[in-house]
Amino acid sequence: MPYRSLADFLDDYTAPGTLFEPAGDAGVVRCQACAHACRLKPGQRGICKVRFNRDGELRVPWGYVSGLNADPIEKKPFSHFLPGATALTFGMLGCNFHCQFCQNWVTSQVLRDPASDMAAGSIQALPPRQLVEVARRTGSRVVASSYNEPIITAEWAMALFAPAREAGLRTVMISNGHASPRALKTLHPLLDGLKVDLKCMQAESYRRLGGSLQAVLATIQLARELGIWLEVVTLVVPGFNDSSDELWQAARFLTSVSPDIPWHVTAYHPAYQEDAPPTPAATLQRAAEIGQEAGLRYVYAGNLPGRVGSLEDTRCPACGALLVERTGYRIRQCRLDASGLCPCCGTAIAGVWSSQ
Repeated sequence: MPYRSLADFLDDYTAPGTLFEPAGDAGVVRCQACAHACRLKPGQRGICKVRFNRDGELRVPWGYVSGLNADPIEKKPFSHFLPGATALTFGMLGCNFHCQFCQNWVTSQVLRDPASDMAAGSIQALPPRQLVEVARRTGSRVVASSYNEPIITAEWAMALFAPAREAGLRTVMISNGHASPRALKTLHPLLDGLKVDLKCMQAESYRRLGGSLQAVLATIQLARELGIWLEVVTLVVPGFNDSSDELWQAARFLTSVSPDIPWHVTAYHPAYQEDAPPTPAATLQRAAEIGQEAGLRYVYAGNLPGRVGSLEDTRCPACGALLVERTGYRIRQCRLDASGLCPCCGTAIAGVWSSQ
């Protein structure tokens, strides 16, 4: 093998970054992609492991994807963003968190957990405009950055999003929400939708995952202020964040930002280093009821298709009419057109209903 290490291999797929600022001393930079705001001396890597200082220059992931799949937009999950659309989803490697229950740990924990080194074999070079060609071949209406944490690879995402938007495609990110305000504002002109994981409401629990609760709450608020379409997901893990008190805290916070934010409470299945049992359907139903009682207009239960009653469907918050009927990622019927108006009472349903 011509490379001394996996880090050497990945470092060849980098370019000069833009989300940074000089940090006083010669050659020292402060990365401004995520809320960690790592201060990096020459030779140092950020918490994410994939952004690093090379001789005073911030280098960032560039020029490749480690996963490229045409998925239903509902898988992201988005329930109020072009229902039934196909999203061409790309990922890279690395993350600024180290969640013990990560579903995508093979790609996210590269350079942190040696067991994830196999992910390097999935890398393929991809010129930005080729992504548009693949989207056209797959009938995709959306381009999505996912699989790892997209905020830490924001420069590359923007390089792909620009030609996608020119071609009339919508763009979304599936993120843990630990973004810097500068990154979110920089992405804003090219970003139509953002899914944020609100993992819990305890600051200490967030610190154990590698992040800051307040930073994630600030991202949710800023995304809403900027007008980026926002949906929030809480993976409900037994014994970690499934108490009624914590679910109430999450629901009340989201309602305070906007009752129109769709909240997805989803079932945990054993993954990576977490040994908690799978989330029961009854727990998701309780969580959804809390969200509804807190004033959220659109609450969904996910990862247990067919086992959570009507909590997979979209209903009009005014008249209760069934608007989008779902089982898992499958749309059984959609009564909303590009106007986004309830066909029964004319109420405007919050969301993105047109690709224009």
